[in-house]
Amino acid sequence: MARSSKNSPETEAILIALDQLSQTIDVMTSVVGRLRSHMQQKEAAASDQAKDLQVETQSDRVLH
Repeated sequence: MARSSKNSPETEAILIALDQLSQTIDVMTSVVGRLRSHMQQKEAAASDQAKDLQVETQSDRVLH
């Protein structure tokens, strides 16, 4: 019986640590998702801006 009382606090500490790791992974996954979304929006905006600049450059040409 002494052995199971010794393992119980150790087992509980391991379970708490695993729960904390799980929560940390959830938070990090959320942050990575938001960063990915932000970068995709920036990339799309830069692409749109490059297209607009290309259209403006083409419309400024004078044909003789």
